[in-house]
Amino acid sequence: MFRAVALPVMLLAAAMVTVAADPSAMNGSDEPEAFDVEPPILKQNLSEEPLPAAGTPDAEVARLEKQLDRAKRNADGAERLYKIGVLAKVEVEQRFLRVIRTESDLANARVTLAKEKVVEDESRVASGETPKGELDAAKAALAQLTEAAQVARAKRERAELEAAEANVRRQQKLLKLGSADKSDVDRAEERLAELRAPKE
Repeated sequence: MFRAVALPVMLLAAAMVTVAADPSAMNGSDEPEAFDVEPPILKQNLSEEPLPAAGTPDAEVARLEKQLDRAKRNADGAERLYKIGVLAKVEVEQRFLRVIRTESDLANARVTLAKEKVVEDESRVASGETPKGELDAAKAALAQLTEAAQVARAKRERAELEAAEANVRRQQKLLKLGSADKSDVDRAEERLAELRAPKE
């Protein structure tokens, strides 16, 4: 009686081990998580505007604008999420700092784009294709964008310095509580010293 029951149970166990060892046998493909059908392209994701060539200042500005929009959306609800206990204060600070950094990067990319436009307009004015007024307008725009980039850079440096100071205070408190190492405090102090060092 025992042998009659043991034999089918052993065969069933061997079959289960074989199937479990080869997951591709169950889905019928060589890749364990391959899709049989590609999802359709959604019309709202298509744009009529041609994309700028990758690696150009136009593409960099477009990429940074999207990144800034995403960073702002992430930072918008961060304070509320902190108040209800979903996010840590550090994460809220990092989200706001990411917005400021991206704004600075975008301002610098716009300056680069404006410089290229000025160079292009200078060559057109020299060849007589465009009037000098367009070159003057491009230079005025470049001056405004350069000033905006300097303001954004100063804002970024100030925000990074404030974040580094807050991190040093936080690490020192954690060290007193026994939740951090001395090396964490040292690293935070080194970062703060780097930011306070005069720029060349």
